[in-house]
Amino acid sequence: MRTHGWGGSPPASDDEAVLRIKDATHRCVAEHGGATTIAHVAAALGISRQTVYRYFPSTEALLIAAALDGVRPFLSRLSRRLRHVADPGEALVEAVTYTLGQIQKEPYLKLLLDAGGGDSLLRSVTSDTARVIGRTLLDRTAVDWEASGIGPEQRNELIEWTLRVVQSLLLDPGDPARSPAELRGFLHRWLAPSVEAAATRSKADSPRAS
Repeated sequence: MRTHGWGGSPPASDDEAVLRIKDATHRCVAEHGGATTIAHVAAALGISRQTVYRYFPSTEALLIAAALDGVRPFLSRLSRRLRHVADPGEALVEAVTYTLGQIQKEPYLKLLLDAGGGDSLLRSVTSDTARVIGRTLLDRTAVDWEASGIGPEQRNELIEWTLRVVQSLLLDPGDPARSPAELRGFLHRWLAPSVEAAATRSKADSPRAS
């Protein structure tokens, strides 16, 4: 590890270096948003870009690593909203509605999902990063997914489908855009029944049902 730079106080380990780089990234994202680069982060730490590249191979990798930490407060708030919601369709309606309502207030959530802004870090809703976020979202509900008939394979599809719904609504919110109440009603009419129908079909097709 290089010992110069770092504001005169070099990290004691690689783990500490990673933490300090991510902390600096948080500060840079607060100031620059999606325009944040490794050059910004390196300047904030008083180190070279090459030093940052030792730990993160690209700006995108750095922003994704920081974003996975940065969305945790949002996911905790969402968890509190969903902890008593045991119906699969209702849980997805609330999760999508709340996410869309919070995205402008959450810089990392916006970077990860805002496909309409051109800066989305989730280039693919089937990426590993997307799956981590989606799985965390589903796991924080009170839904007993297995008992509902939605097993691991179906949950993976549900994660992908839900992220596609969110990105589609971000890309084209409608003209005029729906109010939160109108959006919730729209999702109750179309999203919730489809989740419930898929759960019912999965139960009917399961070996235990035969």
